[in-house]
Amino acid sequence: MALGAITGLFLATLFHLPAAWLAHVLAQSTHGQVQLQAARGSVWQGSGQLLLTGGTGSQDALALPGRVAWHMRLSMLGLQWPQLTLKVQADCCMTQALQVHMTPLNGFRTWQWQVQDHQSEWPAQWLGGLGAPWNTMQTQGRLRLVTQNLVLTLNTAQAPQAQTLQLQGHLHLTAQDMSSKLSTLNPMGSYALSLTGNAERQAAPQLSLRTLSGSLLLSGQGQWQGDHFQFRGEASAVPEHAAALSNLLNIIGRRQGARSLLSLG
Repeated sequence: MALGAITGLFLATLFHLPAAWLAHVLAQSTHGQVQLQAARGSVWQGSGQLLLTGGTGSQDALALPGRVAWHMRLSMLGLQWPQLTLKVQADCCMTQALQVHMTPLNGFRTWQWQVQDHQSEWPAQWLGGLGAPWNTMQTQGRLRLVTQNLVLTLNTAQAPQAQTLQLQGHLHLTAQDMSSKLSTLNPMGSYALSLTGNAERQAAPQLSLRTLSGSLLLSGQGQWQGDHFQFRGEASAVPEHAAALSNLLNIIGRRQGARSLLSLG
C-alpha cells in the first residue's frame, strides 16, 4: 500500500512539473546558449520564448519572434517500451509542427529519436544571439531547414566519453540570400549545408558545405567524431568583389592570402 502511494506521488509530481523546470534543463544542457523564457504551462504542454545566447556570462542574446509551443505525450509500444512523442510549433517559422518520437531500447541502454520529415524557415539574424563571430557579422537572410528519414541513436551503456551518437537519414540547411553588416554586397550568396548518415554501414555522418550562388564562395567537408563535429573548409571571394568581402573573410576564419580557412573541432 505504501509502495502504491509513493508511486502515485511520483507520477503526480512528474505529470505536473511546471514549464520552468523544462526551461532550466534546456539551459543547463546547452550551457546557457539556448534558453526558454516567459515559460507557461507544464513540462507536458506549454509555451515560451526561445532565446539564443553566447552562453554563461555573455551579454549577447536574441529572441525568436513570437512564441514556441510544445506538447508531449507518453504511450506504450506493445508491452515493453514507452514512447514519448514531442510536437513543437514555432509561430514565426513553421507551417507544420516538428514531431519527434523518443524511444528507449535495450533495457534503456539505448535511446532513439525519430524525426518526422519536416520543413521550416528561420531568420538568419537570430544567430547573432550566439555571440562571436555572429554578433559581429550580423547576418541577414533566410535559413530553410529540411529533414528526411532522420533517426538519431545514442548508446548510453558505455562510459560518457565513449558514447557514440549514430545518425541515419538527411538534414539539409539552405542559407538563402545571405548578407552581413561587414560587407556592402547584398546579398553575398546562398549556401547549402547537408548532414547525411547511414547507421547500417556504421560510417561516421558526413557534413558538407557548398555555394549555390553569389560572390562569397564557401566550401568544406566534415565528419561526426564521437559527440562532436570536425569540419575543415575555406571561404574566398570572386575577384571583382574581393575588396568588398575582405573584412568578412578576416572574421570568419584564419586568413591565408585570398582565402580564409574554416575550422571547427
